[in-house]
Amino acid sequence: MIVFPAVDVKDGRCVRLEKGRPDTARQYYDEPWVAAAHWQESGATWLHVVDLDGALSGNNTNSNAIKKLIQKTEINIQIGGGIRSETAISKAIKAGVKRVVIGTKAVKDPQWTIAQCLSNPGKIVVALDAVKGRVSIEGWRQGTETKVEELAQLLQKGRPAAFLYTDVERDGMLSHPHFSGIKNLLQVTDIPVIASGGVSSLEDIQKLGACGADGVITGKALYEEKFCLQEAIDIANNFQSRLE
Repeated sequence: MIVFPAVDVKDGRCVRLEKGRPDTARQYYDEPWVAAAHWQESGATWLHVVDLDGALSGNNTNSNAIKKLIQKTEINIQIGGGIRSETAISKAIKAGVKRVVIGTKAVKDPQWTIAQCLSNPGKIVVALDAVKGRVSIEGWRQGTETKVEELAQLLQKGRPAAFLYTDVERDGMLSHPHFSGIKNLLQVTDIPVIASGGVSSLEDIQKLGACGADGVITGKALYEEKFCLQEAIDIANNFQSRLE
């Protein structure tokens, strides 16, 4: 199982939010690339990078900070936040990003998303941001009536590299992942699943591996030193992953 340290970028700085609310931003690094370099040196093989301003506005306003992060590190980057066009996908991949995360657009235009997955094999991750089992969009500010499992079953036709399941209510709260939600998703699709939201302990990492998750994103728990990255990696290595 792959451990993805999270590097969330807002106003050009590395921050963490609670439940995705911008007014809860806590800054950890002035320069996102410094955070990325730290996690690389600590043993990470992948990073999950989010343009928070892009997620809220649809505009990739942190492109310079993220470009610098890519240039100054030698690590696999998975990036999301405001990627809602073929041009944005192409630009990210050309910049050196290994995988691109599509969220809002996946809900609004599933057929377009399926087409992008098929056109970019292994490069697209679909975000399933859940609030009480329903998908949330527009930087988690807008709810929908779409059920997570139903969207996953539709979008798996495109064979995305993975589904990224985030429990919005738990994100940044250190309140443990939504294990049952992750299990439900794994039961309805054969696409790899990356779990996110609420990771607070090494026991959570262990439980996610036991659930069958292929990857786990952890942010606040690492920044608040609830555990060290190498400890998380050591536990995750005990579990198989379908992700490369």
